[in-house]
Amino acid sequence: MIPLLSFAFLGLAGLTQAHIAAWHKGMYCLNGTVPGFDNQNNNDAVNPVFKMPKSEWWMHHNNKCDEFPPAPGDFLELPAGGTFTVEFAGNRGQTTLSFGGKFTSEWPDGQQHPEDFSMPNNGCITSPNLHTTNQSDAAGTVFAISAISAAVTAENLAVFTALYHTPWKRIGTFQVPADLPPCPPGGCIAVFGWVPNGCGIPNMYMHPYRAKVTNSKSTKVVAPAKPPVWCEGTPSTCTKGAKQMVFWNQADGNNIVTTGYQADGSPKSPGYNMKLGFQNGAQNDIFL
Repeated sequence: MIPLLSFAFLGLAGLTQAHIAAWHKGMYCLNGTVPGFDNQNNNDAVNPVFKMPKSEWWMHHNNKCDEFPPAPGDFLELPAGGTFTVEFAGNRGQTTLSFGGKFTSEWPDGQQHPEDFSMPNNGCITSPNLHTTNQSDAAGTVFAISAISAAVTAENLAVFTALYHTPWKRIGTFQVPADLPPCPPGGCIAVFGWVPNGCGIPNMYMHPYRAKVTNSKSTKVVAPAKPPVWCEGTPSTCTKGAKQMVFWNQADGNNIVTTGYQADGSPKSPGYNMKLGFQNGAQNDIFL
C-alpha cells in the first residue's frame, strides 16, 4: 500500500508543468485560496497572467490570491544593504514550506538535473517550466516595493532588486539597496515578477507579499516609478532611476509594447535585464 504522503508526491509530480513562483512565508495565498484550509500541496501562487484585464492580473487577483494575506507577523524581511532568499518552485510542496522540505531538491521541481541542464537540439526546458533553453538565457526576476500598502499603483511600486539568469535553481538570493527606507507601521507591499524570454506563451508574472525593511536608518524616499523602455544595445536611451515592473501582453494596463526582434533574432521579450535597463542586483538609483 502506498503511504498517503506518497500520493501527495504523485500529485506534485503532476504539477511540474506549472509556472514558477518565489515562495516565502510572507507571500499572499501561501496556503492556497480555500478559506480556512492550509493546502501544503498547492500551486495557486504560480499561475502566470496573459491577455487579462488589469482588474484580474493586478496583484494576482485572477484566482483571488490577493485576498489571502500571510499569517499575522509573517513578513518578507528585506535587510537594507543585505540580502534575502526565496524558493523558486512550481508548487509549495516542492519547497521547505511544506512536508518538512521532504520533496525538495536543488531544483524547482524537486527532481535531480545536471549542473549544465539543457534539452537536446536547444529545446525548451519544461520540467521545471523555466521558459528557457539553458541558464544563460533564463529571463531574470525582480522584486518591487511600495510603501503605500493600501493603494499600490504602478507609480508607487518601484523595482528595487533584480536577479539575472533566474528562475533557475530553487534557491534565489536577492540584494537590497542600502538606502531602502523603513516601511510604515503594518509593513510595505513587495511584488515579485518575471517575464519569460521565449519558450512558451509570452506571459508575465506578478505576485504580492507583505514586507518590512530591517536595519535601515535611511531617510531617503523612493522616487515615482516610470515605465521601462526597450533599450537593448543603446543604454543611453534606457529609463533612468526608479522603474515600474513590466506590464505586458495584457488586455489593458500595459506599460510597454514591443514589435520586431531582439539581438538574438527572437521576438522581443521585455525581460528584467539590460534590454530594459535593469542592472543585476540592488537598484541603487531608485531614490529621489
